[in-house]
Amino acid sequence: MQRVVSKKLKRGLAAMAVAALVAGCGGGGTAQIEPFAPNRIIAFGDESGTILQSGKKYTINGLNADTRQVECAGNPVWTQVLASGFGFVYSQCNTSFVALPQGIMYAAAGAKVADVRDKIDQHLSNDRFGPKDLVSIMVGVNDILELYRQFPAVNKDSLINEAKARGKLLAQQANRIANANGRVVIATIFDVGLTPFGQNERLQQTDIDRAAFLDQLSAAFNVEMRLNLLNDGRLVGLVLVDETIQQIARFPAAFGYSDVTQAACRSDVAQQDCTTETLKADASSTWLWAGDTLLGPTAQQRIGVLALTRAKNNPF
Repeated sequence: MQRVVSKKLKRGLAAMAVAALVAGCGGGGTAQIEPFAPNRIIAFGDESGTILQSGKKYTINGLNADTRQVECAGNPVWTQVLASGFGFVYSQCNTSFVALPQGIMYAAAGAKVADVRDKIDQHLSNDRFGPKDLVSIMVGVNDILELYRQFPAVNKDSLINEAKARGKLLAQQANRIANANGRVVIATIFDVGLTPFGQNERLQQTDIDRAAFLDQLSAAFNVEMRLNLLNDGRLVGLVLVDETIQQIARFPAAFGYSDVTQAACRSDVAQQDCTTETLKADASSTWLWAGDTLLGPTAQQRIGVLALTRAKNNPF
């Protein structure tokens, strides 16, 4: 009797194994998940992700080896890295002369959350979002700076509550796009207290730890944004820029950074004009920060790769 039961059990297990193998290979009526293949990319946000019509960016611009002029494809910002991962370009940096560039650039210098909301309105006034649209968003640093500059005339608690309100407003914009059938990759913002601006404020202001306050504002913004995002596991993918920059600031050598507190670009050069030839004497592209609140190209590349990984792995 024991032998008969054992044989039946073995046959049952073998049948289950075959069924699992067939299902895993796409048989048995089980549908495979196809990799996400967008038709275009639409970028919303602030200076961290923008490309100007001149091809210049708000980081350390790369130069053509022969002409020594800014080469827009060099030292790409994160939105470029994300786009190029799908073979897309923006018209602002169409060095391949693509007839109809698949990238739409709405990100702009100085933009805040309300500006992104308005840009989405602008887009929807004559276009739409579809299941093959990859929409990238990173904005909020300028909101934090605006709120911070109201202190101490406005108390900390009020400013933190306003940071939360703006984080919630950003989540609502991402949800708008998702509910309109777009596919969203949205990033948290880095802790503004970690920037050269934040570090300088800590040294120059003696009333409170200003860098810590900037971090509080940034965290309040990020947490509220994350809490209010559409969380269906499909339409919205999240990139944790805050945690990434925190780790780099904590362990710079492990990530290949030689400086994580100073701005590499000279202060007498306009932010969009900073290049590899206008850096401080001891600075390099391995510094975390290009400007007072601007990421250097190495960090931009890292964030772009994180966004690309999220876009490709999210079940859009």
